[in-house]
Amino acid sequence: MKNPIIPFALIAVLGILAMIIFSVIGLDKQDEIANGGGDAESVVEDPEAIAQSCIGCHGGDLEGASAPSLQDVGSKYSVEDVENIINNGIEGTAMQGGFVSAEEAKVLAKWLVEGEEGGDSEEEAAEAH
Repeated sequence: MKNPIIPFALIAVLGILAMIIFSVIGLDKQDEIANGGGDAESVVEDPEAIAQSCIGCHGGDLEGASAPSLQDVGSKYSVEDVENIINNGIEGTAMQGGFVSAEEAKVLAKWLVEGEEGGDSEEEAAEAH
């Protein structure tokens, strides 16, 4: 009769070896992981892609949901104002800053104020983030 513990022991040893190997690989990649994947932060240039981070609060077409509509933001704010709101948020509101990088905030603000299809407001864009 064979010892039934041997297969379980082999599985345990293989599991421990796998943990050690993956830990060593993780330690080698620690700096890359800590710095956001090793590559420089990629900046999205497509404002519609950036605006995807806004739809949770501002609605699918940025028409307003739990946050104001961004569709007429250009009539209320300048590009610089919207960029500031996106980066820093609006004190006393749910709009917090920092949802996108500063470079993406610049692209998004310009699109919201001057952009195609009527653009959205800076404040609303910032509130969406």
